[in-house]
Amino acid sequence: MDAQTHQNLPETAAHRQPTSGFPSNLLHRVKENLVFKSKWAELNGAMGDLGTYIPIMLALTLAKDLDLGTTLIFTGVYNIVTGVTYGVPMPVQPMKAIAAVAISNPDFGIPEVMAAGICTGGILFVLGVTGLMQLVYKLIPLSVVRGIQLAQGLSFAMSAVKYIRNVQDFAKSKSSGERPWLGLDGLVLALVCACFIVIVNGAGAGDEKSEETESSSTTEDRVGTRRDRLRKMLYSLPSAFSIFLLGVVLAILRGPKVVKGFTFGPSSIQVVKISKHAWKEGFIKGTIPQISLSILNSVIAVGKLSSDLFPGKDFSATSLSVTVGLMNLLGCWFGAMPCCHGAGGLAGQYKFGGRSGGCVALLGAAKLVLGLVLGSSIVKVLDQFPVGVLGVLLLFAGIELAMCSRDMSSKEESFVMLLCTAVSLVGSSATLGFLCGIVAHLLLRLRKYSKDQSCSMVWMHGNP
Repeated sequence: MDAQTHQNLPETAAHRQPTSGFPSNLLHRVKENLVFKSKWAELNGAMGDLGTYIPIMLALTLAKDLDLGTTLIFTGVYNIVTGVTYGVPMPVQPMKAIAAVAISNPDFGIPEVMAAGICTGGILFVLGVTGLMQLVYKLIPLSVVRGIQLAQGLSFAMSAVKYIRNVQDFAKSKSSGERPWLGLDGLVLALVCACFIVIVNGAGAGDEKSEETESSSTTEDRVGTRRDRLRKMLYSLPSAFSIFLLGVVLAILRGPKVVKGFTFGPSSIQVVKISKHAWKEGFIKGTIPQISLSILNSVIAVGKLSSDLFPGKDFSATSLSVTVGLMNLLGCWFGAMPCCHGAGGLAGQYKFGGRSGGCVALLGAAKLVLGLVLGSSIVKVLDQFPVGVLGVLLLFAGIELAMCSRDMSSKEESFVMLLCTAVSLVGSSATLGFLCGIVAHLLLRLRKYSKDQSCSMVWMHGNP
């Protein structure tokens, strides 16, 4: 018996510790992280964060001459690496605060954008390797995190409604009149796409829908009726992927000449020249407003949301902070768009079926191929892509993120969450909302402590 137990011990240990440094175990972990839970679902989930990614990337390309080909190549590599590392659909999204400054400020060019990205990435990398980010992650109350998530989700949803209702000029980051009802980018098209997603995906039950379908395999289901088969076929459709393909077809129909303008081959990757003035402007105008948003939404909120959606997985704030830092310390020197993780992107990919690292790795491979084959000429298609369709994808990603805040168990937690959300939205500052949420949480704790002390004193005087 002892010999048999001893003989089986190495296999059991290897099974329990697949993440050791040996090549065989490393290969096992890569395969495990990239495995598709469901091919169609993972493909569908890969489209979940394009409602945020495409508009910002397109705006920077049109307004600031961002090298789209280089950005596609680097962000494609980022997607593949994060898929291998985390084994879940960890998103790669634009740094929104830096992008907003660049689009609204004519003097904030590509050198300043890249300087801001490098400085932000450097700070996050240092916070990660020193362990300070993990300390912050543990100290921030869940109610404040949920407030940031709710604010970000509602912000996405409101932006999505603007995309759907109004014609957008991404180069100037402005709306230019109401969207027409009919046409290849009309309001009717966006509403039909939204209804299609609701019918196919429901309220975002995710795996519960599949489990319900599988568990209802009664004798009558096995015999099958035409209506049951049609219903199951409808529920299994990759809604986001279908809508994205529709958008590509419509983009070509809206601008047939864009295909003729394709130039094959990648962009020439060059090191961006950053002057002292660009470093200064990038840090003051880009890094300072971005760093708090990256800490809160790209690390803290993503870590909490990942643990909620994928119980048992380890998503330390240290690793999230380090990966965001490394992405920008590498890519921004060559003109790639500053990137980070994002709770909205993760919620969107989960909403549409993404469950493994294979989801984002597949998206990364597609970006990499487009960047290598078509380079920056792909911008001609993206410029004709129906914005209303992107708005629909962004709308459901925002709603999914906002719904994560429904787990508050007490009135005090809900109060802190809603206060944080209100200040974040009205003040247009996640940092301000975060500070107000922290202050409210501490005041409520102090009030409860004082009340408990008073009750203790009353009890002691009443029981000499």
